[in-house]
Amino acid sequence: MKTKASKWMGAFAMSALLVGCNAAEENTSKNEVEDEISAVEQQENHAHDHNHDHTHVHAEDDSAKQIYAGYFEDKQVEARELSDWAGDWQSVYPYLLDGTLDEAFEYKAENGGTMTVDEYKNYYEVGYKTTVERIVIEGDQVTFTDQGQELTGTYKNDGYEILTYEKGNRGVRYIFKLVEPTEGLPMYIQFSDHSIFPTAAAHYHIYLGDDRAALLEEVINWPTFYPSSMDGHTIAHEMMAH
Repeated sequence: MKTKASKWMGAFAMSALLVGCNAAEENTSKNEVEDEISAVEQQENHAHDHNHDHTHVHAEDDSAKQIYAGYFEDKQVEARELSDWAGDWQSVYPYLLDGTLDEAFEYKAENGGTMTVDEYKNYYEVGYKTTVERIVIEGDQVTFTDQGQELTGTYKNDGYEILTYEKGNRGVRYIFKLVEPTEGLPMYIQFSDHSIFPTAAAHYHIYLGDDRAALLEEVINWPTFYPSSMDGHTIAHEMMAH
């Protein structure tokens, strides 16, 4: 695999959209994205943890644990284990590139969306961009397949962070740290899947890098993974439901 210095920067960023970049570089990246997508959508920004219209219910106490994703109190947030993301996962980025997801962008544009089809596609292309094709999570082992090359590391729980965005909505990043530094593997994994308590993820957005704090600032590039058993057409229809 690539060297540690270049691998994750190449895998999860577009030119200036590099995880771990300084504040000035990040501002420049956002300006570049604004040139590609509408000002209205950039203001909404998906944020990206995530102002989707999801309602989640904790099975143990339906009345006490029902929350609206993006708007919740700190006391509602619960710790989670890596097992919530166990499974075999595929990147949706190849489906965007081959046109499979176009029907989802058309649906969004025609049903109350704030952008054209092309603007949606550009927006998600920035968000989904990655060279990692597959992630397999078993126990505390995480295996990344990047451009056909596999590398596995052991990750331990490193807590979570509650983030508040300019629009006022909020998100939670669940964080796991590499136990033994390994060339080619990210030191930190941060998951966002619209949930704030233990539950099996249906899909997730992932942030990978070596700087924990800088990674929390990333809201433009959010590689997204669905179960490898799903085909692109099914994923597109899942996107329409969000």
